[in-house]
Amino acid sequence: MARHAKVPDRAVLEGDCLALLPTVVRTARDRFDLVYVDPPFNTGTRHGARRGTGARAGGVPAYHDAWGGLDAFLAMLAPRIAAMRDVLSERGSLWLHLDHRAVHDAKVLCDRVFGRSAFRGEIIWVPGNGGRRGSSLGVTHQTILIYAPGEMIFNGDDPVLREPYAGTSLAMHFTRVDADGRRYRERRIAGKTYRYYADEGRRLGSVWTDCPAMRANTPLIRETTGYPTQKPEKLLERILRASTVAGSRVLDPMCGSGTTLVVAERLGRRWVGIDSSPVACRVARARLG
Repeated sequence: MARHAKVPDRAVLEGDCLALLPTVVRTARDRFDLVYVDPPFNTGTRHGARRGTGARAGGVPAYHDAWGGLDAFLAMLAPRIAAMRDVLSERGSLWLHLDHRAVHDAKVLCDRVFGRSAFRGEIIWVPGNGGRRGSSLGVTHQTILIYAPGEMIFNGDDPVLREPYAGTSLAMHFTRVDADGRRYRERRIAGKTYRYYADEGRRLGSVWTDCPAMRANTPLIRETTGYPTQKPEKLLERILRASTVAGSRVLDPMCGSGTTLVVAERLGRRWVGIDSSPVACRVARARLG
C-alpha cells in the first residue's frame, strides 16, 4: 500500500502496527473513538492455529510470543502504545487487554505515555476456564486497562452494561409501582431524589464474569475460528457499545482472528484491523467475508 493512499473505513492490513498506524490517520475525521488491543501476553511460547477439531499446539504457527524477558516485551509495547495514543479522537479511549504476566508493568508504562490522569479504570475479565493445578495460586482472570486523553465516550446506560438487581434487593427496596405498572424505588441523596426502576437493572461493575471464553475456543460453536487466544464476541460487543457510537471508527492494531472487527461491522461502526501474522489476517478476512 502506498504510504499516502487513503485507508478505507473497513480494512484488514498485514504488517507491524507501529509502521502502519501513521497511514490510517490523515485528518481529524480519520481518528478512532476506540482502540482495543489484545497484544501478545509475553507467554514465552509459540501459538498455533487449530486445524479442524485438532489441538492448537499441532496447528499452523500463528505467532511467537517470546521476547527474551519482560523488559524486552515492554520495550516492544511502549512505542506502539504511544502510536495508538496518537490516533485517538478527542473522545477516544484505549482498552489494553493483558494478564498477570505484564499488566502491572504495562500500567506504569501507560501512565508514562498518557499521564496518570488519563487512566479511566480497569475491567477484570473472568474467562471461566478455572485454575490449573500447581503449587501457586491459580490466575483465573485477565485485565483490561482503560486510558483516555480527554472526556471519553462512555454509554453507561446501555443495556449491555446493566445487570438484574439481586432478588433480596428487589423484595426489600422496590416496593413502589408507577402508573405504568413498573416497580421502582426512590433514594434521597444530598437533597435530591433519585428514582430507580427494577426492570432497568443496576449498572454493571468492573468484574465481568458473564462473557465465557469457551464461546470462542471450542470447535463445537460457530463463533470459534481455531485461532489462538480468540476472545468472545460478547466481550467485544460490550466494550464497543460502552465506548463508541454509531459511525465511530474502531481500531484493533493487533487484531488476531478479527473479533473486534466482526462486532464493529455488526454494530455499524467503521473499522481497521492490523496484524503482523499472515494467518491472523487470513482468518479475519474470511470471517468478514
